[in-house]
Amino acid sequence: MTETPTSLDRLGWSDAFASAWHELGEPGEPARVTRLDRGWSTAARSLEQALGTAEPVRLRNIGADVAVGDWIIPSDDGERVEHVLERTSAFTRRASFDGMRAVSHTLAANIDVVFLVHALGSPPSPRRLERELVLAFDSGAEPVVILTKTDLVDDPEPARAALAEVALGVPVLLASGISGEGIDAVRSYADGNRTLAFLGASGVGKSTLVNGLVGSELLATSAVRDGDQRGRHTTVAAELVALDGEGWVIDTPGVRAVSLWLSGDGIERAFADVFDLMDGCRFRDCKHDQEPGCAVQAAIASGDLDPVRLDALEKLIEEEAALEEEQRAREKAADRRVGGKTRPPEASEYDGMRD
Repeated sequence: MTETPTSLDRLGWSDAFASAWHELGEPGEPARVTRLDRGWSTAARSLEQALGTAEPVRLRNIGADVAVGDWIIPSDDGERVEHVLERTSAFTRRASFDGMRAVSHTLAANIDVVFLVHALGSPPSPRRLERELVLAFDSGAEPVVILTKTDLVDDPEPARAALAEVALGVPVLLASGISGEGIDAVRSYADGNRTLAFLGASGVGKSTLVNGLVGSELLATSAVRDGDQRGRHTTVAAELVALDGEGWVIDTPGVRAVSLWLSGDGIERAFADVFDLMDGCRFRDCKHDQEPGCAVQAAIASGDLDPVRLDALEKLIEEEAALEEEQRAREKAADRRVGGKTRPPEASEYDGMRD
């Protein structure tokens, strides 16, 4: 069995990727995708290539579903991506273009920790966080919530407590890319060359936070509006960025709408409190409306459960069911177009898609 180059370890190579590579017959030296542009992957096999001090690998994404953070194998001629090694995690959402709702869009791959970023200076958004938690749990990565811009408020605790109620034990950190508060706590999650990803709406301070982690003005930032402390997109392409010492961060474009993809157990984990209550209902098929012995309605009546949270859960379940139906219809239509035969996986037709 051929040993992979030790230079890959600094890029986040692990036993899982080594096993996937060996199962393919060790077809070529792996490289990690550091940036995607339309139709092209920029990848690295060394820290120097990732930092831009050496010429990186540039490949076409013809027929390949590639995301920043993926480990890839080039074709023999070095012109295109031949293989994408099996991912250990992926942050996937539904495509945002009309008419493509039944198509997935992977924002980042092989991430260890997903930071769900919200900003102080405007009211917290528990409903958005609920949706983000569903996506984060289903990604396979560890979710952590960050409240940024602590320099804008005198007391961040009320907002932190509001999100902690929804987070259900997921850590809620306080940080500021301007003052440096909380930066070391965030950086500690990258120990062991782990990969971090930051997801959040435009203007919540992701790029400023990444600059604080990196220790330089690596990523462009822009001013926020005075009225609501929201900003414009400053990241226009997802990118794998090296942290000082060890570890990586994937910076992604701001996400205006958090659209679900098919859930594994993400909904159950994000709403564990409600599902625990459901287990106490008298009837197994309880609709949690007017049925006698409904533990959910009893919790609402006693003030232990906010009815808005039950409503949010029901809407997410309905959304997921609708998406499943859209996917079934899309698969049937695809089968009809190829004479009843299953169509092969599509090329990366939405590569480079931006909000």
